[in-house]
Amino acid sequence: MDGTFGLLILTTALAGPPSAPASGPAGDPRDVRHGLVIPDEGYCDQPYVVVRPDGAWVCTMTTGRGVEGQRGQHVVATISDDRGRSWSPPIDIEPADGPEASWAVPLITPGGRIYVFYDYNGDRIDRLGDKNIRADMLGWYVFRYSDDGGRTWSARRYRLPVRVTACDRENDWRGQVQILWGICKPIVVGDTVFFSFTKLGRYMLENGEGWLFRSDNLLTARRPEEIEWRMLPDGEHGIRAPEFGSVQEEHNIVALANGDLYCMYRTTTGSPCHTYSRDGGRTWTRPVHATYRPGGPRIKHPRACPRIWRTSGGRYLLWYHNHGGRDFEGRNPAWIAGGLERNGHIWWSQPEILLYDRDPKTRMSYPDLIEQDGRFWVTETQKEIARVHEIDASLLEGLWNQLAGRRGPAPHPVLRWTADHAPEVTMPRVPLLRDGGGFSIEMRLRLDRLDAGQIVLDSRDDAGRGVALQTTPAGTLAIELSDGRIRWSWDCDPGLLVAGRAHHITVIVDGGPRIITFVVDGRLCDGGESRPCGWGRFREALGDVNGTAPLRVAPSLNGRVELLRVYDRYLRTSEAVSLALADGA
Repeated sequence: MDGTFGLLILTTALAGPPSAPASGPAGDPRDVRHGLVIPDEGYCDQPYVVVRPDGAWVCTMTTGRGVEGQRGQHVVATISDDRGRSWSPPIDIEPADGPEASWAVPLITPGGRIYVFYDYNGDRIDRLGDKNIRADMLGWYVFRYSDDGGRTWSARRYRLPVRVTACDRENDWRGQVQILWGICKPIVVGDTVFFSFTKLGRYMLENGEGWLFRSDNLLTARRPEEIEWRMLPDGEHGIRAPEFGSVQEEHNIVALANGDLYCMYRTTTGSPCHTYSRDGGRTWTRPVHATYRPGGPRIKHPRACPRIWRTSGGRYLLWYHNHGGRDFEGRNPAWIAGGLERNGHIWWSQPEILLYDRDPKTRMSYPDLIEQDGRFWVTETQKEIARVHEIDASLLEGLWNQLAGRRGPAPHPVLRWTADHAPEVTMPRVPLLRDGGGFSIEMRLRLDRLDAGQIVLDSRDDAGRGVALQTTPAGTLAIELSDGRIRWSWDCDPGLLVAGRAHHITVIVDGGPRIITFVVDGRLCDGGESRPCGWGRFREALGDVNGTAPLRVAPSLNGRVELLRVYDRYLRTSEAVSLALADGA
């Protein structure tokens, strides 16, 4: 983002050129570069993991020596006996010198058999008219299986019975060749297996719609020929709604407590869509933009994979990018929200940054969730490197606690101020942003008017170095940071502040991903209708924002600061939400 949608960016001539992006602070598990690398052949995609009964991990992925879509792309497996710290050399499920094989999704049965489903260019299509084309989404949907923990795979591949429907008959080959792929790991609901996939009505990546395979006997069948398959929904048309345009793809599903199904998929509208099936996948509610709760604000997400998972405890997680872009960009950072089921619908929490790269150009996607012995890991790929990362369990608990209304442990401030204190106090020193440090400011603020230029807080010295909070012409509150050479400003979303009303506001300055967020009355700003996202990324070179002046509270304010706390670290979103709950917001 680099402040494109921020309120103010001012850089003096002394600032110099921006430094090269580096890794974040040592020990920050959110820094994607601190993850454990999964081996590949060059290109890598969809590193999805199943856990064997003996605890070992089997990861299947799409890989190749070229780039995405080039000849030689195939599917492999690799095995880790030590939770991702080391891996076996890749094991071919399909060879690199055969037809393209791509987009593998694995399933392990209670008996330990591993199935892997993937695209296979069995028709050996490589041209459309007089043009050479990529063929990694053309042809058959197939599977192989392993009965020895992923070390070897069945000599035969088996083709899934993909029905020819209206979508296929309208494609470039009039249904003689199908265009499809899947990113959904199979799920088990009772004794039934489901997994979703996307068909395209036109090459390349146009007129997408969602479908499912259902099998009621896959978990018990010993011979693959005995497996019964049903493609859903019934009829000629898959999961889509025309009003959301051509791009409706990468459908993935989870099950609710009663076996109902929930599906989410990507679009180019700035939000994913979601839909429910109450009859085992045969029919679906009309897709709508995904929201945090029924009737609530839209979830923002670009044209990237929004992955949803159900944990063994019956709770949900959503990987997305909290950015309303309409193309393939905006995949850094990756955010995560927690979900709980209420009255047959999933409600999503306010999100946390799960992973980031300090280089804004880095894109990460196609994740998988691993759950084992009460611990959680996530895999991801940047197309040229795939990694696995353990997730701090307290981060996930904080997400679910938001929805349950439970407050977590209160963070310890380095400054506490109330309205009966003097209007000038010593500003505590905050960590250096350039080194990955951060800080947070919590306040209860009442503005009697929303006029621009009101100073709420100000620690800037004569050189301009320090921190300030002030109102803007848009009726928002902005934070300004300055190290004496670089000034940076970011504001909350318009329309949230109401004159005469007390608001609970937390400003989080996070030096790991170099991101500023606002949490207003317990809601993380997401940009609303005015900008694609509610978070802003400040420059790598912004360093020491500690000034020499005292902190002046409300030096020019039509209103009142009723409470002020400063923290010498970034707060998690869940902590800010918890503080708002404690304050009655």
